Amino acid sequence: MAKSVTTESFEMEVYQAGMPVLVDFYADWCGPCKAMSPVIEALANEYEGRAKVVKLNVDESQDVAIQYGVMSIPTFIVFKGEETAARFVGMQDKKVLAGALDAAL
Repeated sequence: MAKSVTTESFEMEVYQAGMPVLVDFYADWCGPCKAMSPVIEALANEYEGRAKVVKLNVDESQDVAIQYGVMSIPTFIVFKGEETAARFVGMQDKKVLAGALDAAL
């Protein structure tokens, strides 16, 4: 299951994860974000133990969204430590996100 992260937990959960992390920048009111939710949950289950999949609510953690220039949601960023390995804006095919995680492993 994709874990929710906040401004307070972002550094520990993402930067210090010790593995690639896919961050789903979303909002509860966002239709495309809701449509992507099953894909995000599937990736979280498939990559458990190899990569992390987390969700960040942009309404509740605006500072992190601003820091990474998130202007549209959903936005997906794959991190390796503090580095951005891949970035996608808008709805994405599961294969695209899985490919980005695979490339970061």
